Amino acid sequence: MAALSPVPSMEDLKVKFQESSLVFPYKETPKKSIFLSNIDQILNYDIPTAHFFKANPDFPPEIVAERFKIALEKVLVPYDFMAGRLKLNRELGRLEIDCNGAGAGFVVAKSDVSLDEIGENLVYPNLGYRQLAVQRLDSLPPEVHQPLCVFQITSFKCGGFAIGMSTNHILFDGLGAKVFIENLASQSFENKPLASVPYIDRRILAARSPPHVSFPHPEFLKLDLPVGPGSSPPVFDCSIEKLDFKIFKLTTTQISQIKDNISKRSKIAKISTFAVVAALIWRCKAFSGDMEYNKDRVSTLLNVIDIRPRVNPPLPSSYSANAVLPLGVSKTCEEIKNGPFPKLVEIMTEGAKEMTHEYVKSAFDWLELNRGIPHGDYMVSSWLRLGFDEVEYAWGKPMYSCPVVNHRKDICWVFRDAVDGGVSAMVALPSQEMDIFEAVFHDFFASI
Repeated sequence: MAALSPVPSMEDLKVKFQESSLVFPYKETPKKSIFLSNIDQILNYDIPTAHFFKANPDFPPEIVAERFKIALEKVLVPYDFMAGRLKLNRELGRLEIDCNGAGAGFVVAKSDVSLDEIGENLVYPNLGYRQLAVQRLDSLPPEVHQPLCVFQITSFKCGGFAIGMSTNHILFDGLGAKVFIENLASQSFENKPLASVPYIDRRILAARSPPHVSFPHPEFLKLDLPVGPGSSPPVFDCSIEKLDFKIFKLTTTQISQIKDNISKRSKIAKISTFAVVAALIWRCKAFSGDMEYNKDRVSTLLNVIDIRPRVNPPLPSSYSANAVLPLGVSKTCEEIKNGPFPKLVEIMTEGAKEMTHEYVKSAFDWLELNRGIPHGDYMVSSWLRLGFDEVEYAWGKPMYSCPVVNHRKDICWVFRDAVDGGVSAMVALPSQEMDIFEAVFHDFFASI
């Protein structure tokens, strides 16, 4: 039977904050405004992550903090936009990044627990991890704008430590974050060049002039908001409410079993792990928000797709911004409940193929003409290809990297399980919805 892990109840890691400051590029950078693409415009929310390291006698936490701060100062030169601040260009009605060198946040903290005390629960993102990646500097006076990113070094009493990163999603997506982290890690060594030169010109994804919308784009909800001078982008966010957090796990054996069953009943040439997991999440979520079952209700799952290889020519692999778009797949609850599961996997697989060069261009043009936000019952974001735990710092690779639980009940993060190499899905839902989600999840494995 599939495993289910409630997010551990260790909500207090007994963290004491020792230093809170701003870190600036080590040399002066040009003052300029950075153009933000139409997908950047609507991703104005924070993504916190935590990266755990074992004790290293050659790099005690205080040395790590010093080296990390120096590395950050160095990397903020090519990544000068990360030391900037958001501003609204009222003439255009668009957000921009003001590269003013105002600095990134830097926090040093100490925890009175050890990694052993967290134990095997370390690999299940828990509520206490929110103390490891603060999203604002409370030490700043109210009139000073908060940084777009905050980095935190937290030492544990065993000598191990965590690096927490909270970055505004406007800065970059997951793959852009991976490129940044590789470059940051490279600067933790002495006299080592950047891992890769970041490509930071976001105008490569600017809308066409004039815009030409060639698809309907139901994945975006059109809002009755003005576009152009005097306007501002919509906010794509969730209200704060009491949520349950759980980790839904699928082992490699279970995934292989599901794929074998699908291959016998479907003509899908290549069955991806993500398509399998996303289809299962879709089935669970389709019913969790529907207290009274309505077989005719249409459920839509949004798949977050990397567009780097889908445009012509492909975007540079070091593109350091947001190169993702949502794409929706929809079916009635009756079809999701009683239809064959391989069909859902097939829909996920075939749906992704719709994200062509022209579809991408049309989406950016649609967002140029309309104020809209992603629109669906649920969004699934994959961490399976990011490999944050493969990045080599001067003090070694992380023993574990993970997203930090947050208030986004509309997004599910899928990531590699650190125990058995399987897949875990981090779900946040109100209690009653979580009960239904969990029941559907278990029913699925009971039926195969």
